[in-house]
Amino acid sequence: MPDVVLGVCGSVAAYRACDLARDLMRAGCTVRVCLTDAAQNFVTAAQFEALTGQPCLADTFEEPERGRMAHIDWARKADLVLIAPATANTLNKVANGIGDDMLTTLLLASTCPIVAAPAMNPAMYQHPETQSSLAKLTSRGVLFIEPQEGDVACGENGQGKLAANREIVEFVGTVLCRSKLLAGKTLLLTSGPTQEPVDSVRYLTNRSSGKMGVAMARAAKLMGAEVTMVAGPSQAIAPRDVTVVPVQTAKEMLEACRRHVASADWVIGLAAVADYRVAGAAQTKIRRTEDDLVLTLTPNPDIIATLASENLDKTVIAFAAEPGIDPEYIADKLKRKGVAAMAVNDISNPEIGFGSDENELTLYFAGGAVAKSGRRSKLACALWMLEQLAEKL
Repeated sequence: MPDVVLGVCGSVAAYRACDLARDLMRAGCTVRVCLTDAAQNFVTAAQFEALTGQPCLADTFEEPERGRMAHIDWARKADLVLIAPATANTLNKVANGIGDDMLTTLLLASTCPIVAAPAMNPAMYQHPETQSSLAKLTSRGVLFIEPQEGDVACGENGQGKLAANREIVEFVGTVLCRSKLLAGKTLLLTSGPTQEPVDSVRYLTNRSSGKMGVAMARAAKLMGAEVTMVAGPSQAIAPRDVTVVPVQTAKEMLEACRRHVASADWVIGLAAVADYRVAGAAQTKIRRTEDDLVLTLTPNPDIIATLASENLDKTVIAFAAEPGIDPEYIADKLKRKGVAAMAVNDISNPEIGFGSDENELTLYFAGGAVAKSGRRSKLACALWMLEQLAEKL
């Protein structure tokens, strides 16, 4: 039975968490409840203990098992943490790394999927700080069930009502099923840009932020895979439970991939690898003069094509950033690289792709099938793509 921790925050909608706990149990989950201080103004630990037959946590230093730190134990045992209702206060605290009660400390210790169902006044939900926190948490892998439009407890109308219990239970069931989809698989990802030295100070690079690679790593972990990410220089922060191998150049990336590919089931190349490097890069700084500086560029290895040709027993998937979608060109490129599938994003649209938090993928398979993600967050694109790969490969 899946182990679900239900975090209940101080919203008028907290009363609905009682029925939600029972609905989750009917769906086959073991449910343990954690209350914030504010939640106890609406519901009690005794209610949830009677409903679930499990201990209910409320105080930061509570220990149902003496000598055991409950926030660590519960976080490690959980298959999923559900925050419902999730208030602006709790979401804003967690987004900024604050752990000042049992629920927020438990969330900071969790490595399992986290689902949040917000419920609050519409103005609070639309407040820039709340929206910023939602975006920040989404980028870290928290999954949200959007609140409904309608009349809220204060009498105002707008988006802020807690989603229907049926919708929440179905969403949790989907996430729990998805969390096992890649169980037992190991993924090797490449991510970010490469930097090719010109001299000891300068280098050639590109606009890749590394966000799509990090999103793919998060998605793979949410789906139960083990992940090794060979990453070029990037400000994007990888999930803490992913093995990161930092590299700088394309040649270093290829060698790192060769060291780790033996243990991988799938190889997904998301890195924006520099096609060329400087032949004979200077070992020290090139001094400025009034003369033209001529650099000779030589091709870098095609990392994904090389890995595909050297590891015929592996499933290799490529990414391609293209200035427009040309199906004939993509089909030829997919064949040349020898990969099982290729995800293409159109970089002619400045609102998606490089540096953006959103993307839109067209996934081409070697067998001829084509699937489109539609415009989504990069995490949602990654989850969609992995589901497509798991189904079709």
